Amino acid sequence: MYFIANWKMFGSIKSVNSLNKVISYSKTNKLKAKIIYCPPYTLIKSFVDKTKNSNIKIGAQDCHTQIKYGPFTGAISSKMIKDLGGKFVIIGHSETRAENDNKKINLKIKSALDEKLNVILCIGEKLIDKRKNKTKYVLKKQLLEGLKNLKNLNKKVIIAYEPVWSIGTGIIPSENDLKKNIRFIRNILKISKKFTKSKILYGGSVNPKNIKNLMRIDNIDGFLIGGSSTNEKIFIDIMKKSIN
Repeated sequence: MYFIANWKMFGSIKSVNSLNKVISYSKTNKLKAKIIYCPPYTLIKSFVDKTKNSNIKIGAQDCHTQIKYGPFTGAISSKMIKDLGGKFVIIGHSETRAENDNKKINLKIKSALDEKLNVILCIGEKLIDKRKNKTKYVLKKQLLEGLKNLKNLNKKVIIAYEPVWSIGTGIIPSENDLKKNIRFIRNILKISKKFTKSKILYGGSVNPKNIKNLMRIDNIDGFLIGGSSTNEKIFIDIMKKSIN
């Protein structure tokens, strides 16, 4: 199971100490889980140093389409993320999609893969899409255009299904809808004959209260967790209830 902590715009240098209990938990005997933290850019190096003697990996929350360097104020390239010790990068999260179309997301994924970073590609429909029964159309378009002309590196690309209307609202899809959408995503990957073995995660208002229900969904390989991951006790509670 994958547990990816997306801290968004949260955390200071002091926040590094909040990893202590998670690091200890990650060393638990027979713990079959992959724990990944994606803090703000300002904390990547501190998180890498803090977790160097553990199995926890560190990633970034986005990257530029340019692989190395360039005149792009405020941007971070895949090369910079790798140089800091990052191993993963979230691309296409709904909070960044507003400024990135599928073509740009595709270029970002390519830049990350070229630097041998692991990609967490976020896809998901807005509430208006759901109400107009366009969920499958949106997911298919985001997948096929986002992964267009990319090398078939199954283990390097993780798909995170995050309904935009669920993020931060406390509302999650019904069990039936989630089963159908996860199955649909897997089928699209099979039909496209690319990334057929990629892990598929769920994200959107994941917390200790709903994790048991989410675990009943077939073919979910883990979770992309936002606010709940910034509290180490809650984050560990989610993992324990997922694995036990």
